[in-house]
Amino acid sequence: MFKSVRQTSYAAILLALSSVPASAPANAQQVLPPVLTAGAKSDVPVAVQLLRWHMLDGDVNSLMFRSMDTLFTTRSVPRSGAVWQLPREDHNLTFSYTFDGKVHPALDVLEDTYTNALLVMKDGKIVKEIYRNNTNASTRFIGFSMTKSLTSLLVGCALAEGRIKSLDDPITAYLPELKDGAYNGVTIRQIMEMRSGVDYEERYDFAHPGAAATNHINALVKNVARFADPARTIKRAHKPGTVWQYKTIDTAVLGWLIERVSGTTVAAYTAQKIWEPLGTERDGFYIMDGQPGVGREFSGAGFNATLRDWARLGLMMLNKGVANGKRIVSADWVSMTTTPVGKEDPEHGGYSYQWWTMGNSDAYLAEGLAGQYVYVDPDTKTVVVKLSYFPNQGWEHADAEAKAFFRAASAWKPN
Repeated sequence: MFKSVRQTSYAAILLALSSVPASAPANAQQVLPPVLTAGAKSDVPVAVQLLRWHMLDGDVNSLMFRSMDTLFTTRSVPRSGAVWQLPREDHNLTFSYTFDGKVHPALDVLEDTYTNALLVMKDGKIVKEIYRNNTNASTRFIGFSMTKSLTSLLVGCALAEGRIKSLDDPITAYLPELKDGAYNGVTIRQIMEMRSGVDYEERYDFAHPGAAATNHINALVKNVARFADPARTIKRAHKPGTVWQYKTIDTAVLGWLIERVSGTTVAAYTAQKIWEPLGTERDGFYIMDGQPGVGREFSGAGFNATLRDWARLGLMMLNKGVANGKRIVSADWVSMTTTPVGKEDPEHGGYSYQWWTMGNSDAYLAEGLAGQYVYVDPDTKTVVVKLSYFPNQGWEHADAEAKAFFRAASAWKPN
């Protein structure tokens, strides 16, 4: 089940976006494809809509994935205070990994799996940090669905503060706007587990757009709607709590919940509860689904940060919720949210509270579209961050090879 989801859900957008032809004659100004001109008229310039439309294309995404602040309205997540200095003890990556019947030297992972940046930590120390394709330590990379794991942490913070009384509260106790749709009767816990039961297939067929594709176009390309808005009237596909189905709309609802219970923006709450106490070295930012005063942070897939700041997030998780001597979330929250809910596939892992789990291991991941990973293995005290630019086709192969590398890096003991 989990392999199928990873191969056919949100990541199907990679192929779908690049397969819709534009309709402009060769000698004309830029013209939007019909799928972007249907529905409400957008104030976003044509050139910007087209850049957003093509940002996942395999021949440009290495650049696009660290340029989100030029494509979207953004909301900053400021850092503040002393930086959490990460000790380092540099080593060559002397291990190998086995994939597809072949033994690979560790550094094969860079080109074979389309890597922009890679960082390996052992026992709390950076042992290897690599930047490629004109990136550097100041470059901020989009995490795509790694943002879901960050949103999970925000829910944990709000619960600890009493802003959320219980994960078993109905979501409508906080967002009464959802009473007319299928989220009525769904608990926060069921949403965290991706078991809301709402009818939102994470399918991105832009030639025949369904709910997810239409939502992506309207909210993120055209900015004529909010990404969470379909939750107001969405239909029900399954009884809440009974069927696991990965869908970004669930995390968008969680972001809306954070906005409501915190009384501020998702970005401001992220800065206060995570980014400042984490001791980050650079501001992060969210892409927005509209202008300030109207738009919201894309809490399901829109957070951007540097390689080392993503690593700080992973190290905090490895430290059971503590960063640089400051507690971010409880150890119990870390344990609960990274333990698989339901049956875990031995090969492909499972899912927890907005975190993926690795089969036959206590390791877990924040994982995003096109090869964005924060991998954490508590048993070997390993953190690996890999920020990638997967191609439109054949990305499943790169994903599987990256995970073979993670397992080998976890077992490796630097000399």
